[in-house]
Amino acid sequence: MARYLGPVCKLCRREAGKLYLKGDRCFTEKCAVTRRPYPPGQHGQGRIKLSEYGLRLREKQKMRRIYGLLERQFSRYYAQASGMKGRTGEEMLGLIERRLDNVVYRMGFAVSRRQGRQLVRHSHILVNGKHVNIPSFVVKPNDKIELHEKSRKIAYVAASLAAAENKQRPTWVDVDKENLAGVFRGLPVREELNEPMVREQYVVEYYSR
Repeated sequence: MARYLGPVCKLCRREAGKLYLKGDRCFTEKCAVTRRPYPPGQHGQGRIKLSEYGLRLREKQKMRRIYGLLERQFSRYYAQASGMKGRTGEEMLGLIERRLDNVVYRMGFAVSRRQGRQLVRHSHILVNGKHVNIPSFVVKPNDKIELHEKSRKIAYVAASLAAAENKQRPTWVDVDKENLAGVFRGLPVREELNEPMVREQYVVEYYSR
């Protein structure tokens, strides 16, 4: 499957803010946004005035990059959310948040969504006792997520859980650190999805133009 393989710090700089794509590095002085708080490229330090279309485009790109999705995947989530009864933007966020790679990240087993995707792709994750190696797998309420017994000695998983202690864990996931398992309790709460801040209404306006 196609995926972005370029430097992720440039993505944060392009969106003029931290997208937390590299885990703990984003909280240190080594963060590229801290060191060079302007877009990459020779014209990055020039003054740029965005149009209404430009604002919506940048918000769409920002949200897409936060979750590590390609355009085709991202637009499918919009199409699916637009056919649901609730507010399209919130429904779209909820669908993306229920991806298995994101849930693994939210539970603290990985320091970034990219690392969570790697855990899933390498068959380290069980859902309700069964191997699932598809990052886009949609997790349902009360699904049990756990590391395979042979994968529980992975060093960076323990480091990720330790780092997660200093962060606020979402209310829709329960985690058992001793057994390296967790339960997806219910649908994500919109008020808890503000780090980094996303304005999903701009994304809806971009696709519905």
